[in-house]
Formats: sequence, structure tokens, C-alpha cells
Amino acid sequence: MMLFEMTKNDFFFTLAGLLLVLGVVCFLVGLITLASRVLGNDIQRLATQTAKMIQKGVSEEIAGLVGNAATLIESLNQLVHTTAGIGVFLMLVGMLLMLASYLLVTRIV
Repeated sequence: MMLFEMTKNDFFFTLAGLLLVLGVVCFLVGLITLASRVLGNDIQRLATQTAKMIQKGVSEEIAGLVGNAATLIESLNQLVHTTAGIGVFLMLVGMLLMLASYLLVTRIV
């Protein structure tokens, strides 16, 4: 005797529910990642300070400072693109999981 009886349809509905929950969680995490990281004030503030540092370095003819600041801006740009990529990837995975859940339920019903 089993702990609880589960029909085939019950199993697929449970699986669809889990896929839906995982899809929604992935989608929300991706959305939060995009909103907080890409649009974050810290990165923008750091980019503006670096731009000011470059202008000061150019006006005072300090080549090393300008080179390091340019490298910092390039790194910040890659960080924003990487974070945006992760957020978009999580959102796509979430949408695929929700689609799989929908398809599973429509095949059963």
C-alpha cells in the first residue's frame, strides 16, 4: 500500500504546477536582476566619477590615469552587459518553464 494514491493526471498536474512556480520564480529573479543591476545607481555613479577622472587626467596630461580610467569604464560596460545577459537569460528560462507548464496542462485537459 502506498502512502497516497496518485493517478497519471494528478502527477502531470502536480508537475505542471511545479514548472509554473519555477518559471515564475526564474522570471521574477531575472526581472529583479535587470532592474537592480543594470539600472543601479552605484554603477552609474562610478561611471560618472571615472569620466570626471579621465577629464582631469587629460587636462593635467597624466597618461597613466587616463589609461586606467578607460580600462575601468570598459570593465563597467562589460559588467552591465553581463548582468543584463544573465537577467534576460533567467527571464527566457522562466518563460520557457511557464510555456512547458501550459503545454502540459493543455495536453491533459
